[in-house]
Amino acid sequence: MKRNKRLGILCVILLCVSLAAFSVSRYEKQKEIIKNSDEIIMEVNSEEVNVLSWECDTGVFAFHKDENGGWIYDEDEEFPVDDEKINGMLELFKEFGVSFIIEEVEDFGQYGLDTPVCSIHMETDSDTYEILLGNYSAMDSERYVSVGDGNAYLVKTDPLERFEIEISDVIHHDEIPEFQDAAQIEFSGEESERIVYEENSTSTYLAEDVYFLEKEDDSLPLDTSRVQDYLGTIKNLNLKDYANYKASEEELSAYGLDAPELTIAIDYLKTEEDSEEETKETFVLHVGRDPAEKEAEREKAETMEGTEEEEVTAYARIGESKIIYKLTPEQYEKLKDMSYNSLRHQEIFWADFSDMYELDIQLEGNSYTITSLLEDEKRTYYYQDEELEMANIRSTIRGLRAGSFTDEIPEQKEEISLTIYLDNENFPQVHIQLYRYDGENCIAVVDGKSVAFVERSRVVDLMEAVNSIVLK
Repeated sequence: MKRNKRLGILCVILLCVSLAAFSVSRYEKQKEIIKNSDEIIMEVNSEEVNVLSWECDTGVFAFHKDENGGWIYDEDEEFPVDDEKINGMLELFKEFGVSFIIEEVEDFGQYGLDTPVCSIHMETDSDTYEILLGNYSAMDSERYVSVGDGNAYLVKTDPLERFEIEISDVIHHDEIPEFQDAAQIEFSGEESERIVYEENSTSTYLAEDVYFLEKEDDSLPLDTSRVQDYLGTIKNLNLKDYANYKASEEELSAYGLDAPELTIAIDYLKTEEDSEEETKETFVLHVGRDPAEKEAEREKAETMEGTEEEEVTAYARIGESKIIYKLTPEQYEKLKDMSYNSLRHQEIFWADFSDMYELDIQLEGNSYTITSLLEDEKRTYYYQDEELEMANIRSTIRGLRAGSFTDEIPEQKEEISLTIYLDNENFPQVHIQLYRYDGENCIAVVDGKSVAFVERSRVVDLMEAVNSIVLK
């Protein structure tokens, strides 16, 4: 009897323990239930937020709004805050949605929410919000988040992607306008030049030439594509790497910007979106060199010490902005490469060949003439009444390019000369003479003026192209 009684008691105890374990298990399951959800857990109008701060691996940041609704950096009120960037970060919480809800969490540590990777604090006039970012769930490709309501969430959009930034990411950078054409480009500093835009100019024989360098009483045609490439260099500077965001007038000298090496002023037309009216605007870019570095370079040049390429530390400033940007050596060199020789046509002859109606050639003491007839807007060329295919002649003439420009007067033999007659009332003809200079180069003389050194191999190509026609 006693043995049966003891067995009964043990069975009752075992049953009670089992029931207790089962109850605890059911309780724990009920305590942390993970549910799918498309719930919006936070709706905050970014315009109503007047205090924002956060802390993550990249630092601690705090901002507040001024009386005009602009954002101020607490650590330095002179810091130029990009309001759109801050408002864009807050836009995430306008409708902050989740994918999963984990209710009534007791151990936030298992989600990384006891030591969050980022904590975000927001205030409006009536409410305060605290958002903690925990671990990233590789299985769900989402991040655990807590908003202080006792639950943990997996969120559809990871706030860390917007908040794990440097202070430089929220600076309001100076903008470079998207100008298409420049009405005028004026250079000042160590060199002074002015480029003007003019359509249908009488100073060139190519209609596509619209940019001209003003020189005393002359306008020199420039290669439109080269000028546009130069303007493209300015438009694509992407100035973000700042050296100082609140430089005073006294501090400009440290960057060589108290007296810039180069100042570029671009006049352009801006179309107003509402009225579509065009207004004239001017964009100004200043370029400077590190003064100590520049002085050291000058001293080396004077003493003829060192031939290796010097390091370049250069800076840029837009208009009267207080932000000073660092330029890469490549950017600096491209901006400084604004001379006439850099922007002019590199071809010795750059007219439209469809305007050429006659070509006189002097070669080895002989004269040859190529004529043409224009029928149905198509020009056909002839030599001694025999129809010609002109592709080779055209390409070799176009191949006469400047290796470098010069005004040196030729002293050796003339290799070949061309007189090109154009259907152009401003430039009825162009006379090109090519003189031997050395084994590698010839000097090109255009209308009696020395222009450039041309590779002799290109001149030989032209001579061979002519001989292939006249010696048949």
